[in-house]
Amino acid sequence: MASTSDIKRGMCIEHNHDIFIIVEFQHVKPGKGAAFVRTKLKSLTTGKVLDHTIPAGHKIQDVRVERRKFQYLYSDDSGYHFMNNETFEQTFLAEKMINNPKLLKEGTEVDILFHAEEERALTLEMPQYVVLQVTYTEPGVKGDTATNTLKPATVETGAEVKVPLFINEGDLVKLDTQTSAYMERVKK
Repeated sequence: MASTSDIKRGMCIEHNHDIFIIVEFQHVKPGKGAAFVRTKLKSLTTGKVLDHTIPAGHKIQDVRVERRKFQYLYSDDSGYHFMNNETFEQTFLAEKMINNPKLLKEGTEVDILFHAEEERALTLEMPQYVVLQVTYTEPGVKGDTATNTLKPATVETGAEVKVPLFINEGDLVKLDTQTSAYMERVKK
């Protein structure tokens, strides 16, 4: 058991018979009334995000999780397959447990959170950014670079993303794994 003073970003707690990770929190001490903690929780099973307010000093059920490094191997009908970098054991995860599976490239190192007592996978955390090659996009019109207009492009994993007009086929682009947003062009 933990209290509200132990709350920190990334902590996993049990709430409403589900396991949540704390995405954001804020300790609030209003001028009148009791203090409380405003949190934003993300379910590790469904991915839903909810706002929850906890009174100060309230006991919360924390869940012990272990973060393990895995390497993405491939995907098939049964799910996405990963290999533990230390023990070389393989595990697979369902698509719903992965935030943006279309951006997973073979060989990418990821972190998988495991419930420590039950030894079951809870969720997958991808690196913040990935670098992928553009396999198809329409050519940009010369001189049409004054605006920050985006065009659709397909990257090597098959994902459809939006890129600036100056990006061509074969270019390497850095993408945010949370939003699939274009960040920058990468030099080869």
